[in-house]
Amino acid sequence: MAVDFDKGIARIPPLIAVLGLIGSGAAWRVGGVAYGSAFLVGAAAAYFNFRLLERFVDRLGKAVAAEPARPRKAAGAVLFLQFALFVLVAFVILRLSGFNVVAALCGFLVCPAAVMLEILYELFTYGHS
Repeated sequence: MAVDFDKGIARIPPLIAVLGLIGSGAAWRVGGVAYGSAFLVGAAAAYFNFRLLERFVDRLGKAVAAEPARPRKAAGAVLFLQFALFVLVAFVILRLSGFNVVAALCGFLVCPAAVMLEILYELFTYGHS
């Protein structure tokens, strides 16, 4: 049985959303609204970051498969600028809003947690379908 990577990647964003909501609730219980909202902002940033990386890897794969005669540097520059703008906006929001930076960082870590859960799911269900 072959592993379907597209299905695995499709399961990660809902996992990020669920972990973000659960973590937000837990952070709210620990530190109140400031912690809960900071965690939620971090989780939303993780979701957006995952989508940016997914799009970048998809474009990169298509570019490699097409083997264009002349690589387009503009596409890479645009993706880099999008990511740099994302990081800058996240930094400004965290610095000016008064959110708890640690809670926001924990929220940002829901993406790796979702990927690890997806890996565990694949490990335990491989060959059972």
